[in-house]
Amino acid sequence: MAVVGLSAVLMTSALAFSLVKYAGAAYLIVLGLRALAERGSELSLGPARRVDPRLAFRQAVLAEVLNPKTALFFLAFLPQFVRPGQGSVPAQLVVLGLVFVGMSVVYTTLLALAAGQVAGWLARHRRIGRWQGRVVGAIYLGLGIRLALQER
Repeated sequence: MAVVGLSAVLMTSALAFSLVKYAGAAYLIVLGLRALAERGSELSLGPARRVDPRLAFRQAVLAEVLNPKTALFFLAFLPQFVRPGQGSVPAQLVVLGLVFVGMSVVYTTLLALAAGQVAGWLARHRRIGRWQGRVVGAIYLGLGIRLALQER
């Protein structure tokens, strides 16, 4: 978002910031309510459910686009590394964004490996599944409410 200037709009327009903030809060609240509404059951040891990669990508992009703090982070963080006299500013922002994405890929890969270890533990303690949806739902609901009630 920093590359196309949307973060600058969010920084200067209280209305735009509020719209994105409340849309993000509503999205988190909906996710929380869905998770709470699901009937909890013991964890299954069967094969993992196949998730459509396009759907997962769309959900991830939607979550990031609706998070005003992401835009504000990039607006505050990236410009300090841009040198206007040393080439195209948008190109520098794109390169910095790609570096950030690369670092995120490494981080999320390590996170996925750790999750695999946790999955083994969960397989041995299947009753945890009864509480998983409730805990996740409560977290999303709490985050959505907190985001909606925050000032700026």
